[in-house]
Amino acid sequence: MISAVIFDMDGTLLDTEKYLVEYWVKAGHACGVEHMTREDGLLLRSFAAKFAAPFMRKKLGDCFDYHKIHEKRVELINQAGLTIEKKPGVDEVLAELKERGVKTAVATASNPDRTRRLLESVGIYDRFSDIICATTLENGKPMPDVYLYACRQLQEKPENCIAVEDSPNGVMAASRAGCRTIMVPDLTEPEPELMEYLDGVASSLYEIPGWLSHWDT
Repeated sequence: MISAVIFDMDGTLLDTEKYLVEYWVKAGHACGVEHMTREDGLLLRSFAAKFAAPFMRKKLGDCFDYHKIHEKRVELINQAGLTIEKKPGVDEVLAELKERGVKTAVATASNPDRTRRLLESVGIYDRFSDIICATTLENGKPMPDVYLYACRQLQEKPENCIAVEDSPNGVMAASRAGCRTIMVPDLTEPEPELMEYLDGVASSLYEIPGWLSHWDT
């Protein structure tokens, strides 16, 4: 019986992941990491700084100063004045889940200030039972902490919760927590090695209620 759905934010609820990847690369170039590519930026989706910093330094060299590049990325994004939009189906799916009495939450790799600002900007901040930011916990994605904490806050067992994610790091976090994990691909499709972490792949958020029906039968 599915009693809760926990959503990632960037790339899942909001069409922001494309900007984050683009500006990771722009910031890297601005900070002297000229060999940083879009593929490198994709690796950073939902990747907690604690793990991303050493990983990217090993991959790209000691010139990759994670925190310096992150600060530059934030600066460049703020200067760009980007328009943030919801992913297709957000309003409809949240309304249907509410009608069914299913709890909803957000489990994001982002920090609380940015999370509130973005979700309020599209009018959905108050539509969730809880919002959990991995930056407030010991370990961010791809570790399971944020999903385990979300389940505790919702007072639900992980196996009774669907996690909806768009990125490999998010998928691994949700699966490791024991949630039933659905990927709605955004910038990339799931690689074969990611499939072991997935209970399903949906083409859009519109398909999420169907997965509830599938597991409730």
